[in-house]
Parts: sequence; structure tokens; C-alpha cells
Amino acid sequence: MKQNPENEVLESLAKTILVAARTAPKGKGVDDIVTFLVHDDERMYLADKMEELSEIKDMKFLIRDAKNVRDADLLVLIGLKSSGVSSLNCGACGFKTCKEMLENKKVKVEFTGPHCMIKYVDLGIAVGSAVAKAKDLCVDNRIMYSAGAAACYFDMIDADVAMAVPLSVKGKNIFFDRSSTR
Repeated sequence: MKQNPENEVLESLAKTILVAARTAPKGKGVDDIVTFLVHDDERMYLADKMEELSEIKDMKFLIRDAKNVRDADLLVLIGLKSSGVSSLNCGACGFKTCKEMLENKKVKVEFTGPHCMIKYVDLGIAVGSAVAKAKDLCVDNRIMYSAGAAACYFDMIDADVAMAVPLSVKGKNIFFDRSSTR
């Protein structure tokens, strides 16, 4: 008899969660989503980098989130590596035309941008699909700007923008009782 075998399936469940992100609808059918599975040593390194970014940006909530990343069992990153624009000329990116946005130099702070608003919507739908699948699989999770920002800021992943989803299979949801550090 094997005690607590549920921990052995978490990587497989994480891959299923990433399948939900991959197959989520994309604007104009163009898939610019990138996904990453972050294991123990990389997860601890990311948590260290989150604390470092907290000092750089004076954003104390990154310290709280870094603890959640350390306490999680696994972490996935879902990002955007944009390959273009939707050619809608909608202005949501802050420019009058897609051409004008493309002609302007991109900036990099935590993330690199601007990008086409449709690409950001695609990222949101992919992340939403992933956490919905995690919920369906009874895997506790939380969407974290902070861990995605640190992964991009320190060039840990090849993405322009990313959100992190730490995953946990414990008797109590570790993402529920979080201190209100801002």
C-alpha cells in the first residue's frame, strides 16, 4: 500500500493544465503562447529572484508571493512571445495603427511591450483556461503577476510577458490565508 500517492501525479496534472492553456482560443488563430514547467531548483531560484525584484522595485508583496512559490509543489509559467499584430488598427495598444506600434521601440521593465491588445487577451484566456483546468483537477493554484514578472525581468524564460501559476496539493490551500503585505 502506498501512502499519499497524489503527489506523484502532479507533474502529469501540470502538463494537462498547460494543455488547457495551449488549446485556449487565440485571436485570429495565431498562437503566440509559450509555456514552461518549473521544477524544484528553478522554483527556489525564481523565489529568490522575486525577493530581489522586491528590493529593486520596492514591491513588498513579492516577498509574500515568493513564500507561496517556495511552498508550492510545482509552478507553471504561461507567457506571450508575440509574433505580430492583429491588423485591426483598434488603438488599444496606445497607437493609432498597428504599423505605428510596430515602428516604435519596445521598452523592457518587468515585461517587454507594447504588444497588440489581442495578444494580451490571448494570454488572459490561456491563463484563465489553465486555472479553470487546475480547479477541475482539484489542484490549488493562484495566478501570480509577481513570479511571471520576475521570470521575465531576470530573463529566466523567453517571453515578453508571463503570468505564473503555482500549484499545490496539500490538505489546506496554501494560497488562501495570505498576509496582506502590499
